[in-house]
Parts: sequence; structure tokens; C-alpha cells
Amino acid sequence: MVIHKSKAFWIAGSIFTLTFAILFSIRLGILEQILSRPRDLSLATINAVSERDTWMNIFQNERKIGFSHTRFYEDTTGYRLIEAAQMRINTMGMIQSISLNTKSRLNPDFTLQELDFEISSGRFRFSVQGVVDGNTLFVTTESAGSSRRLNIPVKDKLYLMNSIMDAVAATDLQTGDRYAFKIFDPTSMGQVDVIVAVIGPERIDIKGVHQAATKVSLNVKGVSQLAWIGKEGDIIKERGLLGISLIKTDRKDALDGLAIEASQDLTKIASIVANIQLENVAALKVLKVKIEGPLMKNLQLHGGRQTFKEQVLTVKKETLSNLAPELKIENLAALEKIFLKPGPFIQSDDQRIRDLVQEILKDDPDADPLTRAQKLMNWVNTHIEKRPVLSLPDALSTLENKVGDCNEHAVLMAALARAAGIPTRIEAGLVYLKGRFYYHAWNLIYLGKWVTADSLYGQLPADVSHLRFATGSPEKQLDIMGVIGNIRLTVIE
Repeated sequence: MVIHKSKAFWIAGSIFTLTFAILFSIRLGILEQILSRPRDLSLATINAVSERDTWMNIFQNERKIGFSHTRFYEDTTGYRLIEAAQMRINTMGMIQSISLNTKSRLNPDFTLQELDFEISSGRFRFSVQGVVDGNTLFVTTESAGSSRRLNIPVKDKLYLMNSIMDAVAATDLQTGDRYAFKIFDPTSMGQVDVIVAVIGPERIDIKGVHQAATKVSLNVKGVSQLAWIGKEGDIIKERGLLGISLIKTDRKDALDGLAIEASQDLTKIASIVANIQLENVAALKVLKVKIEGPLMKNLQLHGGRQTFKEQVLTVKKETLSNLAPELKIENLAALEKIFLKPGPFIQSDDQRIRDLVQEILKDDPDADPLTRAQKLMNWVNTHIEKRPVLSLPDALSTLENKVGDCNEHAVLMAALARAAGIPTRIEAGLVYLKGRFYYHAWNLIYLGKWVTADSLYGQLPADVSHLRFATGSPEKQLDIMGVIGNIRLTVIE
């Protein structure tokens, strides 16, 4: 397959824009449970907590890429926790700024009362407001001038990650202690288990000064992150994936300028070098790849066009034979019906989405599902500028700004197809490009049978170098976090 030079610029690992937002949100409080269930915190175990105002520098492999500022104080109903981060990130050769802001009210036991979260980058902005009332979290999302309300059942005590660290720091930390928490993640509208384990005391060097600290680990979806809690109960250092770390500093140092020269491209750092060059990938009917390294049990490697056995993933290209001449909702199975529904990131019921579908299909409104899907995919491929975006991808923002990488293409394609009565999922995994496998997102479309489609590549079906790790809705992309930087691929056929 001939790949234009510009394609490498925008296709390479663009799923990482979302992954990075989630990765850093582990720090901000926007986060599988392992082994036996650790104990829960209770008010009886929590000591008095002092107010704090903390600045931290954010580094990628020793190069400063941003800063965070946290304010924590007591109020009449519990605590207020306000946290903000500013970063400049290199993705696919472009330096972009991204802001994450979280304002929350916490109960005396640090559980969530209210949340106000926003992520913004350039023209993109997505916000989430939430209030816990009894056993329900009432959520409102805003994007591209549109609001959406969700009622999310809450079965366990619900936290944000930043409140967890304050709660853990307020206890009498003992080596070997382990705590389990349920986190609300506004980047996916999901609830995630996180384990905090106390590793023990350790002296660390911060700006040439040795400080006594307690080292703890956090584990979510197979990803481990380390934090060091100082003697005053504040976090003085954190370390996560892909060379990202945070170190406590003062306001002046945090606000000092960032490096002008580009940092390492995070998409390339996350990518995997292929052992051979693949020529004419679009013509391949089968691809076999050996995968070595830790694979989480929730990865969806087996099924559909993929089989996974004894570490070997086999991908067979689908055919477009035996497709349905039409799709009637009443004849669809329960699974297909699920992927006809709108969601907080896939706003297929919005009038702007519906109007666009009608416009795209107006010349042949009664066409078969394949023809309609191809027309929708071609529109997305043609009208959405192919450029990396550091934000949470949602269909309305993509339509409004008409720019985005694979994430934006995938959510907009899903929204258009669902509005056209075609069940559509989001898939995430790896795709081959110029000697490397990069993290990527695409679609799975139901046309009487499930068929992969990549509107960014303009492929239906997608080529066999698309290696699926997760499928479903955007939040399923969280499942691949434990894979990034931890596996090796060998093309064997």
C-alpha cells in the first residue's frame, strides 16, 4: 500500500490523544481489582486533614511539559478540591496545548458530592457536571453547544482519584496496607476499580533535597502508577506511563515557561516496532502476529475476524458478501440494538447529526445498508480535516470543528451510522504504518454481519493490520491502557 507522507503525520497512534487524557487523569482524579479485596476506608480511620495549596511540574522524560495546581480545604459539608493542569504535548509531530480542570465537593469521608470537570484544547471543549443523590449520580455533559443528561446508578461509595490520595494520606499509613475504591471517570462516564497499596517508607531527592516519604502504588486496568506522600500528607512526586512524572514545586517555578523545542512524540513512544516491513497491506487477506507480554483478560482479541491462540493473533479480511439488503430494528438482536442508541460522546439523536445523514443520503434514501455506510464513511473521510486533536472525542465537536484524528473520525462515523439505523461500535487497538504499529481507533458496522470500517483510511472493510484489542463504546478504550509500552509484536505470516 502506498502511504503518502502526510498520512504518517495524522494517522500515527492517534488513539493516544484519549489515552493520554485518561493517563494524566489518573493523577487528577479521573481514573482491576486484583487479588483479595482490600479494605475500605472509614471515617474512623481518617485523621484530621489540613488545607493545602500545591503546585507540581509535569515532566516527560526529564523535559517539562506542563504544571498542575491543587487547592484543598474544608467547607461546611466536607471538603472542596480544585485542581487544574496545563500541558503542551507533542503528538504526531504537532505541539498542542491542553487544559484539564476539576472542581469537586467531597463528603467528610472524601466520597463524591459534586463534580465539575472540563477538558479543552484549541477549539475543542467537553465538560461534565455531576451530583450524587442517594444511589444515583446525575450527570450533565456539554459539547458544541449541546447538553445531555444521564442518570448513573451508584452501588458503592464513589470517589475521584484526587480525593482518594487525600483520604489515604490522612490515614496512619502502614507498609502492606491495601485499599479498594470505586472511581467515577468523566472521560468515559464509567465507574472503575482502583487499588492503592502502601509500599513503605522511602527517602527521595527533590531538587537536591532528601525528603522522607511514604511510597504507594495505584493500579487501574493493569496500569500501575507510583506516588510519594510527604510527612505533611501532601504528594511530593508521582510517576506513571511513558516517562510522565510530576514533582512538587513552588508557584513561581511551576509557572515558568515550558521548553520551546519539541519533546518526544508520545504517539511514537507508545508505538511498537515491527520486525518486518509490510508491503501493500491493503491487498493482504490474512495477517498473523505473535504477541508477547502481559495481556489483560478483558482484552477482546478473539472473535469476529480475529482468532487468538497460543500468543498468535490471526486476522482475516472480511468479505462483503451475504450482507443484509435492509435492516429492520424489530428484527435486530439485543446486541445490535445497543449500538443503535446515542451516548454522551456519540450524539446520534442530535438534530444536527440527523439532518446531515439526511443530506448525505438524499439521492438514494432507500439504498441498502452497505451503500449507506459507504456514503457516510466517504463523507467523514472527505470533510473532516485529518489532524491530531488533544481532547475527548465526541461527534458534535467533530462535526462543528471539522477536524480530528482517528478518534474523532470514529465517533462521528458511529453517530452518523446510528442515526441512519445502522448499528455501529468503536474499536481500538493497533494499526501498521511505515514499520511500526501505532495505537488507533476505527469502527465496527453491522450490515447483516459485523464488518470493520476505517473512515480515516477510507476502508470498508478495514485492512488486516488493524489489530483489535477493545470493542464497544469509547470507554472500552480504557481496557488497552495496561498494554501500552508492555508488549512486543512479531509478524509471522
